[in-house]
Amino acid sequence: MKASRLAATGALAGAAVLALSAPAFAHVSVQPEGTAAKGGYAVIDFKVPNERDDASTTRLEVTFPTDHPLASALPEPMAGWKIQVTKSKLAKPVEMHGEKINEAVSKITWTAEDKGVEPGYFQKFPVSVGALPEDTDELVFKALQTYSDNEVVRWIEVRQDGQEEPENPAPVLTLSAASGDGHGTATAEDASDKTTTTAADSSGDTGDGTDTTARVLGVVGIAVGALGVAYGVLAGRRRTDA
Repeated sequence: MKASRLAATGALAGAAVLALSAPAFAHVSVQPEGTAAKGGYAVIDFKVPNERDDASTTRLEVTFPTDHPLASALPEPMAGWKIQVTKSKLAKPVEMHGEKINEAVSKITWTAEDKGVEPGYFQKFPVSVGALPEDTDELVFKALQTYSDNEVVRWIEVRQDGQEEPENPAPVLTLSAASGDGHGTATAEDASDKTTTTAADSSGDTGDGTDTTARVLGVVGIAVGALGVAYGVLAGRRRTDA
């Protein structure tokens, strides 16, 4: 009986934990495909789970940060979804590849042309972005999730330091440390240096092998010559004796 009571209590506690933690797992989030390094470019995915049992997600509206504008934001085409990219003038131009950019993407909206994200499923919405800022550790994207019954869930609350996660947290992209200039130049230079070093080592090995071979052949030649001289001397003596 005690074991049964303990098992029942444990099951109820587990269910309570799951119930409390469910909202944290179900919100709209953003993650990079690989890494999102400062100063570089990345493909990021907005992950949208369906939290309803009786409605589908038919619209996603993501607002891009204005404090750290992204000069380039290109959504990936998706079957069954209409994509609208909205650009806005920047208060301060951004320099990109030596050119000044006066506008940037301020919002991307995905609207379902079919069933959308049905109950029990999630959908990823990929976007290629860059160049990522170098003076911040994260980017906040506020999102609106609309269901087929016209309910709108606003994922716009920003988590404050030292506080628990809000009920409707905004998607946050964490940026990693910059590597090189963000385009892999440092890696390419490292690879070039390694190639040069390897070529030099190989050249040195070939030189040592050639030198060793020459020495061996020289010794063999001297030995053969000595044998020839000895044979000549012996032959001469035999003729004299005869």
